[in-house]
Amino acid sequence: MNNLLYTLYFIALGTLSFFTGEIVTFIMLGIILISLTNISVTLKEILKVQKQKSKYFREARIIVE
Repeated sequence: MNNLLYTLYFIALGTLSFFTGEIVTFIMLGIILISLTNISVTLKEILKVQKQKSKYFREARIIVE
């Protein structure tokens, strides 16, 4: 999902939580969602770096042999 969809989802849940009185739950779910998104982005960056290193070492191994 992109940031626009996250924003729309966040606004919809915020409006719903305001009318139902579940503001604390909304805030806690927001914190959890942000944390999980950050973890996902970090893991994708680590995977990208690992793939680049793997490709570099494969190429270096071919040159040595």
